[in-house]
Amino acid sequence: MSQTERVKRANQKEMIKTPYHLFLGCGDNELSIKTSRGIAEFNPDVCIGEIAGGDSPLTVGLDKLSIKEAASKGAKTFVIGLANAGGYVEPEWEPYIIEAIENGMDIASGLHRKLEEFPAILEAAEKHGVELHNVRHGYTDLKTGTGEKRTGKRLLAVGSDCSVGKMYTTVAITNEMKKQGFDVEFKATGQTGVLVAGSGICIDAVVADFIAGGIEELSPSNDENHWDIIEGQGSLYNPAFAGVSLGLLHGSQADVIVFCHEAGRPHIKGLPHMPMPDMTDCIELNLKHARLTNPNATLGGISLNCRNLSAEEGEKQRAELAEKYGVPCFDPMITGVSEFVETLK
Repeated sequence: MSQTERVKRANQKEMIKTPYHLFLGCGDNELSIKTSRGIAEFNPDVCIGEIAGGDSPLTVGLDKLSIKEAASKGAKTFVIGLANAGGYVEPEWEPYIIEAIENGMDIASGLHRKLEEFPAILEAAEKHGVELHNVRHGYTDLKTGTGEKRTGKRLLAVGSDCSVGKMYTTVAITNEMKKQGFDVEFKATGQTGVLVAGSGICIDAVVADFIAGGIEELSPSNDENHWDIIEGQGSLYNPAFAGVSLGLLHGSQADVIVFCHEAGRPHIKGLPHMPMPDMTDCIELNLKHARLTNPNATLGGISLNCRNLSAEEGEKQRAELAEKYGVPCFDPMITGVSEFVETLK
């Protein structure tokens, strides 16, 4: 089967077959498997099981199945559910990917490098007639942003850094809004979110000039009371990813931003020479840029990731931040988001 590039629209449903078998790689970095963890947490019904290579201790709590066992149980797609620096298929992963292909599974990857770039994988896929899905690629027909006013309501998660909980926060808010009767849809902007939701756009793989336009397409005009909950990426204070964060702020035209932060993080992820920003400065800078396309953008809440705090210290810090900024402060994993969602009515 010839593997050809697919032109995809931002709202297009992915044609990735379920159920999934999640591959966690061969390492021990917990942060590297956030794609697998997100899928397992928010859409467990599409997961058959998980597999980690070599002596890896990593797990997302699913059934540990060999590739043959997963195939026999009906797994249709082998998801490379992790990320690494450089976004490429590491050599020790290839045997697992090829074995999955030989057992009839399609392969889905959110890596920056395309699966077709690895000769052994491409050869096996063509031999066995399976599909290779590059979730990050294919958005080649986007327009530049216009900033024109759109109808409907929008919420965007922003953050002090990457990997602080923006996807978890927006999915949790979406799910709670559905429970409370809102007309609402989650808008994924990263590979994990796209695999969870089945649609969206991996905005960090879009050519810079088209980031804002891609988000405008992802969240078009809608009914007055319809909410789009837009997954955030990166941070204006992260030197690696600030450009994507800025494009999201302009393209989303958010009415409400939710600021996400991990308590106790000592420095920008992976950059010990870069201190974490002052929270007030970060919130004000995000609002300033959001107001380029929506002058009425406001801070709606603070999502505080308290995983490194005791229960008592987490409660104390959430109360202090709520008092200081005059908005709800919550940890979606500990407190839930129901009280925050009540404020959106």
